[in-house]
Amino acid sequence: MKTLCFDGFGGPEVLALRDLPAPAPSSGHAVVRLKAIGLNFADVYRRKGNYRLDGKPPYVAGYEGAGVIESVGGGVAGLKPGDRVAFADVPRANAELVLAPADKLIPLPDDVGFETAAALLLQGLTAQYLTRDSHPLKAGEDMLVHAAAGGVGLLLTQIGKLKGARVLALVSSESKRAAAVEAGADSALLYVGDWARTVREFSRGGAGVDVAYDSVGSTLPRSFDAARTGGRVVFYGMAGGDPAPVDPRLLMDRSLTLTGGDLWNVLRTREDRVSRAAELFGWVREGRLRVRVAAKFPLAEGAAAHAFLESRRSIGKVLLIP
Repeated sequence: MKTLCFDGFGGPEVLALRDLPAPAPSSGHAVVRLKAIGLNFADVYRRKGNYRLDGKPPYVAGYEGAGVIESVGGGVAGLKPGDRVAFADVPRANAELVLAPADKLIPLPDDVGFETAAALLLQGLTAQYLTRDSHPLKAGEDMLVHAAAGGVGLLLTQIGKLKGARVLALVSSESKRAAAVEAGADSALLYVGDWARTVREFSRGGAGVDVAYDSVGSTLPRSFDAARTGGRVVFYGMAGGDPAPVDPRLLMDRSLTLTGGDLWNVLRTREDRVSRAAELFGWVREGRLRVRVAAKFPLAEGAAAHAFLESRRSIGKVLLIP
């Protein structure tokens, strides 16, 4: 089977399309023929060597995709060849075929396309838990969304509006500002000047936002400045670099809450995956959640896809198509 893989860490140029043995079905697993694959910054970090990788080269990145079950192993119930499925956390997905644990496969409704599912699940489930678990968002609250034109940011903005919040988006360019406003942000501003002060001025009474969702990392101190006394900052990414250490006295003095977030602490069972994905699919079906695809690359052009994602020019999701 054709596989996008790499033998050593480095830039996009280390990626190559190679033939590797196709996986065989095993107990509790199914082999899925992929129709669309979601590309994420985690794949970039794996390629660069920022994440520890198990096994030996060639390494195959990718965790998110959608396709059709080709075969199933023993002990698999409720799934059969021909079923449409999607997943957010199955390794070695940058390939034509992937061996997937059955409990990580999510049934894909006939009215949700493969590309939509591959562009939605990982980042949609992230935006969902951020507004449900990390900070149960309430109608009328003011929320700040960092990197609001990224894959998570666009979905987080839309879900915030679904829940009745007022959304202030932070972006890095005028084109991304337009995308954030199109997604429903009440206001959008660039990372220039004293943006934390502008955020406070946007909030009710100028007190600061109720919650700031920070995926940039290096901006964490300013997120505290933008939050109201008694507010919350949700830290869930380091796209802009590691944050500075936090003095707990700051939290005490202003009664602030700092919480972290990780999707894998929320998706504990197959029921979690299926029920949470069903809510996302329902919002898409109703037209209340729009999935934006920035670009689609053939799997053979995976190096170009990585370079495009790293350029920070993408607005929405980048897909690989086997």
